[in-house]
Amino acid sequence: MTQTETPLSPSAHQDTFARDHLPPRDSWPVFEFTVPEVQYPDRLNAATELITRPTNEFGADRPALHAPGQPSWTYQELLTRSNQVAQVLVEDLGVLPGNRVMLRAPNTPWLVACWLGVLKAGAVVVTTVPALRDREVQQLIDLTLPAVLLCDHRCADDLPAAEPGGSAPITVLVGGPGDDDLVARCAGKSGEFVDVPTAADDVALLGPTSGSTGVPKITMHFHRDVLANADTFARYLLHPVPQDVFAGSPPLAFTFGLGGLVVFPLRFGASSLLTEKTTPVELAELSNANGATVLFTAPTAYRAIVKQGKADLLRTLRIGVSAGEHLPADTWHQVHEATGLRLIDGIGSTEMLHVFVSAAGDDIRPGSTGRAVPGYRAVVLDEQGRPLGPGVPGRLAVIGPTGCRYLSGDRQQNYVQDGWNITGDIFELDADGYFIYHARSDSMIISSGYNIGAPEVEAAINKHPAVLESAVVARPDPERGSVVCAFVVLATGTTADGQTRKDIQDFVKQQIAPYKYPRDVRFVDSLPRNPSGKLQHFRLRDLLATEQDAPAAAAGPK
Repeated sequence: MTQTETPLSPSAHQDTFARDHLPPRDSWPVFEFTVPEVQYPDRLNAATELITRPTNEFGADRPALHAPGQPSWTYQELLTRSNQVAQVLVEDLGVLPGNRVMLRAPNTPWLVACWLGVLKAGAVVVTTVPALRDREVQQLIDLTLPAVLLCDHRCADDLPAAEPGGSAPITVLVGGPGDDDLVARCAGKSGEFVDVPTAADDVALLGPTSGSTGVPKITMHFHRDVLANADTFARYLLHPVPQDVFAGSPPLAFTFGLGGLVVFPLRFGASSLLTEKTTPVELAELSNANGATVLFTAPTAYRAIVKQGKADLLRTLRIGVSAGEHLPADTWHQVHEATGLRLIDGIGSTEMLHVFVSAAGDDIRPGSTGRAVPGYRAVVLDEQGRPLGPGVPGRLAVIGPTGCRYLSGDRQQNYVQDGWNITGDIFELDADGYFIYHARSDSMIISSGYNIGAPEVEAAINKHPAVLESAVVARPDPERGSVVCAFVVLATGTTADGQTRKDIQDFVKQQIAPYKYPRDVRFVDSLPRNPSGKLQHFRLRDLLATEQDAPAAAAGPK
């Protein structure tokens, strides 16, 4: 079933902000509902489906949430606490269906209860990461106009000060000592709440983009969208069972984490291990100690776990999912040889909510991302929007039950073209329908007329035994247009000197075509990442842009 111009269902929202700020319908992508699991009824509350129904279906005493050093929550406990949150929002704070409620917290059980409670109340969730500074939080407040801000008490210091005469959300702290703390308020509630009967196409979630380009956007997702990725990618490729324990590194504020740590496990009666900020090895240790069977993290984390001799910690996993960055074939083989895991690669986006191209089990081909997930269609297009044949790089485009709707739609036309969601990634399609990643469209380096994909260079550099990790971007150059610039984190005990630089450059020339080698190699202590561990290449490009007028010697040897 295809839906393009079908009228929206009658909304349950009294506050019409979300529908008023949907982009124009003629700028929406095509939506297709080709698998039966995503053909939802007109009235649908995602929280009902994710906690009320599973509690009744799988058992109230089943474990739902685990956190290191804390007692696990059962499904009934999570249901009761999310109902209590909804009661506080409605009864104490006057939240109306359609109001926005901003959440600011690390990955904790109470964050999950808040997220579900907001949806139960018919409100719209805006989840943010605690690493944001006050200016960044204020920017999101200005964009989404939340009525209430539920903030972990440990994150209160970075909240923006209310502007004189301006509007500010009611702020309630979570997990602190005060009588007005959310946890204390919830303790005085019955835990009985009737979920607001929202429409399947009422907005449930406003998701800020992860900032891979440095320009924040707000994506808009319906109640049906929240369930759709569980009923496509998770259902068809991960095959969750109630005995599974999901774990991972991404914050719940990012849709990669929201899916992998909340929506997927709850949809199928499984449980989730919630960890706050951890190193890759710490994540592996906690996952192993808590019996995790499904792990979500970035390729860099898997590589670091293996490089630091901790691969045995991953052997108890049933599934390892890699996303957020391209998974090089070399990393896939390293992890497989060390652990026996066949990592599931996948590409997703905040605009699409989660993974839409992937492969699992015997369908995996290391070095390729996979094929369109059941329920989605994907193609490679040229600049004129025409499908390209096998072996020709072009723009990845996708259609399915989820799709891009930007708040206010100011940049909608950049992502949606002729009904397709244009992800900003360069892929090629092989003869068997597998998608092979080349680069982000903004990370393709053109040097002396040659097109050089930054991820390919990164993969070659990372094979060097002295390299822990790297990030590659284009540096403007008056002679070549651009040159390949590599920011390199060296392994402990390696000397950052000219000889090491030359060794890396010569090594790369042996791994890939010599014209792709990094002419500019810079040693750094760490690489910029967002809270989910995704490399922020735009920060490195911004750094180079500020140096254009500096002496050439500052750029390092060429």
